[in-house]
This record gives sequence, C-alpha cells and structure tokens, in this order.
Amino acid sequence: MSLLPQQFYNRPTLQVARDLLGKKLVRRLDGCNLSGFIVETEAYLGRVDSACHAHRGRTKRNDVMFGPPGRAYVYFTYGMHYLLNLVTEEEDVPCAVLLRALVPATGQDRMLALRKRGGKELTNGPAKLCQALAIDKSFNGWDLTRGERLWVEEGLVLAPGDILATPRIGIDYAASEDRAAPWRFLATPPHFSASPE
Repeated sequence: MSLLPQQFYNRPTLQVARDLLGKKLVRRLDGCNLSGFIVETEAYLGRVDSACHAHRGRTKRNDVMFGPPGRAYVYFTYGMHYLLNLVTEEEDVPCAVLLRALVPATGQDRMLALRKRGGKELTNGPAKLCQALAIDKSFNGWDLTRGERLWVEEGLVLAPGDILATPRIGIDYAASEDRAAPWRFLATPPHFSASPE
C-alpha cells in the first residue's frame, strides 16, 4: 500500500484537487477492499469561497474543515445523500476537496449490491460513490492517513493534458466569480469513462 501521507493534503487546495486525479480511494469493508480511481474532484477554498461550507465561519457542521489536513469531511445533503470531502491545507484554514466520481477498481460486486445500480451509474457522482463504498457520517473526521477503513493511495499517473478544469456544479447560491472559477477537475484519458452526476 502506498498510502498518501498528511503532507500530500497539507498543500494548496487547487493543487491537491488536481493531484488526487488518478489516485485510488479504498474502503475496507468486512475484510474486502472496495476501491476506485478518482476521476473528478472539486476544490472548496474556505473563507474566500462563497460556495464553501466554511465561508461564513466555523459551525458544528463544518468543524472538521478547520482541523488537520488529511481528514474526511462527510456531510448529509438533501435529506438522503452523503458526500465525501478531503480536508486540505493547515489547521484553521478550512479548505477541502469534494470527490465527485470514481472508476471502480476492486470490489465491484459488493459495490453493486450496495448501490443496486451498475454500469456508469455505479460511482459517477459524489453521492453514488459514497453509497457504493458504504461511506456515511460515521467517517466524518476520519484520519485518511491511518490506512484503516478508508484511505487514499497512489494510483495512476496522469499527464497535464489528461486533466480538464471547468466551473463547479450545483453552486447557484455562490457569488458569480466563484460560480465561474474553474475549480472542478476531471481526468480525461481514454481508459477513464466517468461522467458527472
């Protein structure tokens, strides 16, 4: 296992969001590894970003974002979905990267049983990948650098030309400059086939 260390996350969020593409997210469940290569991310830049949960300051909900880098920030949305974010930068700088899509690598049968939908629908959205990997609020604050239950490890190396940057999705409430910022990153080589939710 080539586990990503805390130093990987303790860097500028936009760089982490790009560098996470091609890395492997792993969920250890009942003795089996469910995993996938990260192919879509979104960066959220703390207090300066009106789309970020921490924009207006620290709350009980976003408290994990103010903690050490390399932790999972998991929140519940629309009364039905969990979303997984990875905390970046130093403590008290509340930034994170949302994982939006994976290409499955191992444990696809178990993922299918959890999702009850296969093919492109298995992990091609932030809520879908959480359901497929049984990621819920119990992982909020989880230390991803421990290498237990949930972690990120090295995966595929992508060339700069394999990465596409676009505006983020579903942030109509944010200021216009934040809606337009190209802070969503997608892996685009031919062997990947994830599409946004």
